[in-house]
Amino acid sequence: MADNGTLLCIHRDPAQLSLLQENGYELVTAANVSEGLRLLKTHSVDAIVLEYHPGLLDGAVPATEIKKAKPELPIVMLADHLELPDGALQSVDALVTKADGAHFLWAAVHFVLNVKLNRREQARLGAQVPTRKRRHEHGAGRRS
Repeated sequence: MADNGTLLCIHRDPAQLSLLQENGYELVTAANVSEGLRLLKTHSVDAIVLEYHPGLLDGAVPATEIKKAKPELPIVMLADHLELPDGALQSVDALVTKADGAHFLWAAVHFVLNVKLNRREQARLGAQVPTRKRRHEHGAGRRS
């Protein structure tokens, strides 16, 4: 059972993401982008881990498609290196390189999910807090 949430992982080798599962995340995995986009339509997920792999389809294209469909869904991109084409990170919430290691990936996922929860909580609280009406400018309406 997932304690921390469900992640859609679009990655050629999902076994490399085992630390996420060990730390309480449920993983829904896809080996390619088309399978991942199909799973996104049929599963409720809290965030996406998207491998950037230009040999198949670079991560910028599916990230943009995902954000159009579900703008609130955080995306953590996992790349071989930091040298990515212009615009590759436009729809991504966090970037981790594979050299950074699994703990950095876990930390990035944990961070983007906490940001998402905080925004949701702020929106919920903002909707509940009544707005105060100002009595009158310059002390008018005060009793003497």
